[in-house]
Amino acid sequence: MRFLCLIYTSADVDGTLTSSEVDSLIAEHFAYDESLRKKGTLILSDALATPDKAIVIRPRGSALSTTDGPFVETKEHLAGFYLVEAANMADAMEIARRIPSGRHGAIEIRPIRILTLPGT
Repeated sequence: MRFLCLIYTSADVDGTLTSSEVDSLIAEHFAYDESLRKKGTLILSDALATPDKAIVIRPRGSALSTTDGPFVETKEHLAGFYLVEAANMADAMEIARRIPSGRHGAIEIRPIRILTLPGT
């Protein structure tokens, strides 16, 4: 099964880490990514730009509404993700609990739904 591990970082932490702490965290992510690749469980991972770079679109018929980020009233924002292959939710939780940025926020784990066209 595929699982998406969404990394939420606390807005209270943004900008409070020193350059050395940020560099260390990035190095931890690269090392963790490589360990997951070697196990064959990592499909894709990446960091996201900060919320102030985000745009939300809402297509409504022929109209398109856009809103600049940050767009959610929250103290956490989506900072990155890991798309992984795991046997079950318990295995996905084990992978997610080791994501380095999790200690600065939270990790949401969602199973990926495999959609098929009706009649296929």
